[in-house]
Parts: sequence; structure tokens; C-alpha cells
Amino acid sequence: MDKKKVITVENLVKKFGHFTANNNLNFHVDQGEIFGFLGANGAGKTTAMRILCGLSSPTSGKVEVAGFDVSHQAEEVKKRIGYMSQKFSLFEDLSIWENMRFFATVYGLSSSEFKARGEDLLRKLNLYKERKRLVSTLSLGWKQKLAFSVAILHQPSIVFLDEPTGGVDPITRRQFWEMIYEAAENGITVFVTTHYMDEAEYCDRVTIMVDGRIDALDTPAELKKQYNAASMNDVFLALAR
Repeated sequence: MDKKKVITVENLVKKFGHFTANNNLNFHVDQGEIFGFLGANGAGKTTAMRILCGLSSPTSGKVEVAGFDVSHQAEEVKKRIGYMSQKFSLFEDLSIWENMRFFATVYGLSSSEFKARGEDLLRKLNLYKERKRLVSTLSLGWKQKLAFSVAILHQPSIVFLDEPTGGVDPITRRQFWEMIYEAAENGITVFVTTHYMDEAEYCDRVTIMVDGRIDALDTPAELKKQYNAASMNDVFLALAR
């Protein structure tokens, strides 16, 4: 049975004056897939992600996210996605619970939905007894795990993660990826950018962008075979050169 496509990108071009940030991108992402979006700084990843999130419009081409056209139905797209930025996105001077309640309101959850999901989420994180604690007192690793949990509090179709594990220790990175696996098993599509090439191995499929275009797209195993590489880092170096 064919998998349901939750992101479809056809001939996406994004220009800023004479500069082409995204040059004829074509790819799709399936429901529940962990899709890695890789590339060096300036390759065009952030521009493409902003378009997928409904924050920017393509110059040309067709982009559908969760069944909606980002050019004409951006607000519908925003309702169905979660987003976690590279820089920590919660409020440092609010408590854990206050942060969660704020974002639940933004996402349109009822009080009863928020209470049930929020308590369940914090118990999974072993933070329920700490819920009145200020976010500023948490370690970076805990902040990132909490930010991811808040990004999927409203059970979105897709969650976009922009270098979510930057600066955290290897053990916390592994724990974070276990949370990603669980979200994918629950049907949430995970679209993730990362600079850590070992994390590319954890993705179902990976695309590698070079100078605004997609130069590779396949499973990590197939890409390593195609480029006769021992690791995804070797694949990346072969393309980025």
C-alpha cells in the first residue's frame, strides 16, 4: 500500500533578486517518516524550511504541506505543524508549566486537552514534580527535550526541527533521538536539519543540498553504497567538495 505523502515539493525555486537560494527542488516526505535535510551553511536549507512552514512563499513551483498549498493556504499549514528552532524557543523567565500552557493556548488546545497532554508529557520526561521550576534553571539538554515535547503538544502532522541537538552532549543527543523515534511511531512526520553526520544515519531518508540544489536523496545505506563511503560524513564530504 502506498504511503501517504505529507510534504510534496515540485520544481521549487526561491530567488532573492538575482540570487537563487533554492534551485528547482523536487522531493516528497511520507507520513511518519524521519526525513533528514542536510547541507553546509548557505546551502539553502533554512530558506526551504521557511517555505515549508508557511513563513515564506516560493518564487515558482508547487509546495504542499499536510494537504495544503503553502502559497495560498499558509495559515492552514501553520495549524498542522510543530516547529523547534535551532536556538532555544521557550521563555526562560516562565516555569515549565507556564511555558506549556502558553503554547497550548497558541496551538488552540482546550484546558482539558492541555491538562491531560501536559501532565502525560511531563511524567514521561520525569519533570512533573518540577513543573513549577523556572526554565532558566534547566540544563541545555533538558531545555531541548522540553522544547521538542512542547512542539508536538498539539499532535501536529509534521514537526520541523532546525538543528535541535546543537551543543548538547552525546548521551542527551541519543535520548533526544529516542523521542524522535517515538513521535514517528505515533504517526508524526519528522523533518530535521542537522550538522551531525552521525545523526543522518538515524533518518529513514536523507537529502543533501549543495549551493541551493539537491545533489543526493536516498536512504543512508543507499547513499553510502552509491558513493562507496564508510559513513554519511564521507558522503557529505564527497558532495560538498
